[in-house]
Parts: sequence; C-alpha cells; structure tokens
Amino acid sequence: MDQHNFSSLTEFVLLGFPNVEHIRSCLFVLLLLVYLFTIGGNMLIFLVIRLDAALHKPMYHFVSVLSFLELWYTATTIPKMLANLLSEKKTISFAGCLLQTYFFHSLGASECYLLTAMAYDRYLAICRPLHYPSIMTTALCVKMAAGCWTCGFLCPISEVILVSQLPFCNYNEIPHIFCDFPPLLSLACKDTSTNVLVDFAVNAFIILITFLFIMASYGRIIGAVLKIKTAAGRRKAFSTCASHLIVVLIFFGSIIFMYVRLKKSYSLTLDRTLAVVYSVLTPLANPIIYSLRNKELIQAIKRTFFKKVEKASPTHH
Repeated sequence: MDQHNFSSLTEFVLLGFPNVEHIRSCLFVLLLLVYLFTIGGNMLIFLVIRLDAALHKPMYHFVSVLSFLELWYTATTIPKMLANLLSEKKTISFAGCLLQTYFFHSLGASECYLLTAMAYDRYLAICRPLHYPSIMTTALCVKMAAGCWTCGFLCPISEVILVSQLPFCNYNEIPHIFCDFPPLLSLACKDTSTNVLVDFAVNAFIILITFLFIMASYGRIIGAVLKIKTAAGRRKAFSTCASHLIVVLIFFGSIIFMYVRLKKSYSLTLDRTLAVVYSVLTPLANPIIYSLRNKELIQAIKRTFFKKVEKASPTHH
C-alpha cells in the first residue's frame, strides 16, 4: 500500500457516545442548556469585571481573561457536538478536524498558563504583600495574559503538523466526541510512536510543569496563611485562593489522565468521560465557582445589574 495515497479520505465521522439514539433529543437539550449557561455565566463575569472599576485589580483581570478564554474553548467543540446530536451524518472534514484539534489544544494550553499566572498572582499577594502593588502592575498583568495566549497558540503546532502528514486509510470513524490527537493517531495506517512521543513531551511540558508550579505556589501560600495570627485573617486569605484551587484541581485532574501518557488510548469510555469533564463541565463550573465563592464579585454583579435596571426604568417626577 502506498502510504501517501490517502487523498480519498477527505472527512472523518465522529461517533460520539455510543448507544444514545433513544435519548439523543434529551442529550441535545441538556448540552444546549449547559452551553447557554456557560456562555451566559462567563460573559457575565467578563463584562462585570470590565465595567466595574472596583474590580480593576490583577486577580480579577486574570479571572476575566479566563472567562473570555472559556467562551472560545467551548465554542471549538460544543456547537459541533450539538450539530452531531441532531444530524444523522456526523462528519467533519479533514481540515476541519485538524483545525478543531489545533484550537482546542491551543486554548487548553493557554488555560494551563493562565491558571499558572493566577497562582503566581495569589502567591505575590499573600507571601509578598508589601511588594505586591509594585510588582503586579497593570502592564505586567497585560503582558502575562498576552504571554499565556501566545505560548498556548504556539504549543500544538508541531503536533498538528505531524498528524497532518500521517497516512489515513479507508477507516475514517473517530471513536470520540470531537477531533483530538489520541483518536486520530489510532486511525493512522502507519507507526505513530513518534507522534505519541512528541505528544507526550509537549503535553508533559505544558501540563506537568504548570501544575507543579501551581502546587509549589500553593505550598508557599498555605505556609504563609498558617502563620497568620487571627482565624478571620486566615479565612480571608484562604477564601481568595480556594476558588482558583478548585478550578485547577478539576481541570488538571482530568487533562493529566487524558494527555500525559505514552499510549495512543486507554478505555474509549474513559476518554470520552474525561473529555466531557474538561471540555464541558470545567468551563461550566468556572463562573459558578468564582461567583458563588466571591462576595466582591457578587456585589459587583448586583451593582452592575441593578444600575442598568434603574437606568432602564422610567423616572417619575
């Protein structure tokens, strides 16, 4: 077989979740509601932080960037999942599949770096409070956020180029809910050990190094918080970090199992389940976690919302 003769394969079929035909409409409604809530929640947090001057602080700057990122992160996968739940023909073009994989990984890597920047911000605020205002300036915040996006979008380029050069034979069914490196590699009719190794190296660099940096930051933070004399002081310091730590553990917990491994795939059911956690549930959880655990943000939402309502209502003279 000519390994380069794969021009006949112009599209893939995304199999999604198996044996869900009888509950397909229910799944569609549920996923649509989750998507709308995710968009609404993240958009609300982004706009409130941008509009409320009281929230123009480094911590909230990063939270707003995270919410903005989640809007795009979910847009790469969920609309196609929704379309596939309605359609009998669950196809995606070869180029479309590579683009979806690239943007999904770019935004995922950007999120890893952004969560690391947020951990560094909390470390400075709690462990070096006197130097914090002079170090974490607006200019540095903007540069760090831009650096997170830039590094994120550069990271998966080598993996996408390698996958694009693989020969794919006649079998084009992807046993996954969206295009991704592990299921694509399982379809290639060529030894993919180089791809697996490159994927492992890139993912280990992005995921493990950022996760270890975050955990090291929190080790220092916890040590500093425990030295605070008053219980109220300790509670306040912990509360500013708890939301971020919960998001970190949910996000990294699922992607480490999925991407830092030297195999093409493990259980397909496990892969699909993990994919739902980091592509659907984490972006949904972020606005809930940040808004419910943050009184300052809740007050800002009320201020922004009620101010708009008051302006909209007619005044009586």
